[in-house]
Amino acid sequence: MALQGFNTNSYSGEFQEHVLTLAATGNELVEKRLIHVIPQVLDSISIPRIKTSRMLQKRKEHPRFDPSNPENSDAKGDFTYSEQKLTPRDMMVYTAFLPKVFEHIWRPFQPKGNLVFQELPANIQSILIAELLKQVQHELGFQYINGEYEEGADDRLLMDGILTQAAKDADVVKVYTVAGTMLGRLKELREKIPVTMRHNPNLRILMSVEDFDTYDDELTSLVSKGKDATEVNVRRYKGIQIEDLTDWPQGLIVATICSDGLESNLFAAVSLANDENVIRIEQMANGSEYYFFKMLMKGDTNIGFGEEFIALDWREGGAFALDPAITVNPSALAFIAAGETKEVEVEATEGYTIGSVPTGFAVTKTPAGISVTASANGSAVRGGTLTLTLMINTDVSVNITLTQAATAG
Repeated sequence: MALQGFNTNSYSGEFQEHVLTLAATGNELVEKRLIHVIPQVLDSISIPRIKTSRMLQKRKEHPRFDPSNPENSDAKGDFTYSEQKLTPRDMMVYTAFLPKVFEHIWRPFQPKGNLVFQELPANIQSILIAELLKQVQHELGFQYINGEYEEGADDRLLMDGILTQAAKDADVVKVYTVAGTMLGRLKELREKIPVTMRHNPNLRILMSVEDFDTYDDELTSLVSKGKDATEVNVRRYKGIQIEDLTDWPQGLIVATICSDGLESNLFAAVSLANDENVIRIEQMANGSEYYFFKMLMKGDTNIGFGEEFIALDWREGGAFALDPAITVNPSALAFIAAGETKEVEVEATEGYTIGSVPTGFAVTKTPAGISVTASANGSAVRGGTLTLTLMINTDVSVNITLTQAATAG
């Protein structure tokens, strides 16, 4: 965002003395160009989105169209318009200081006269401004990722960060994990990335510094494949670039489209009160020796499409963690007496086993679930229950009810 700007007429000048300062990370999403920042948003802004469904069909010489009865139309596919809203929240920087505390730094440059801040050398002013901005960027970096907004006086709840917004989106793809290594988890994550995203040059895997260190150690320990212990392995997995972020929570990895352009799936909206005077520095009162820094700003974040936010979360109670589960559709099948085959869609967080099959039926696995075949039946109605059970979490299962009509007469 435009935080790097301030009144250059007041704060320009070359450094003449060096002052030690603490090292700090900034807003890494911005610095690494992983998020598209929309400036000058005073109230709110919407990200327009269009989704389409399948449209190709066989050619017809005179296709029908009846808007009052879609079932009687040959039109296929549609456009679905929606918006993601960003509403920047007000926040500010306000800090006070007593110039004479720094007297020993600037006194050599101002050997006589009043110690008035406006007369301080430009390099001293620049040091203070740079440190203020560095700290603000560092705090914004945390807010952009983990921030939560809540009305009230808690200055930590300033804005909703990317992870907070994504947790609200029902379309986010949550990946269930059974792996105990970073290599295993990255394999599970990659398998859930849609093929339309796989070769996107802006696809990134986001993770914490600690989790990347674990991944790096696992690669190093691979016989004849990893780097030696004195070097860091390439930040990639199967060709997908990895971005390890200081403020990213440990125990969560996400694959999504990242860029500082409009093609990004991560967005931020920001605004400053006055771009010509971002940081205000003044004496508190005519009779006071204290001065203050004040800066007003706004900020909010959001994601574009939940379908393009693939999250694997192994934290206890994590916002994107999945409980082991298995579901079927339909959960009851009825067959004719002559026999037939029917399909059941199965969604499971892990592999599953098929229990005992009732007499007269046969079951096979398919890419989408299972296929159930009933042989020809006699004069008595028959049926039973088919149970599917997860392989690892064996206490989780689902039942399918099977029934078959009897032969007439």
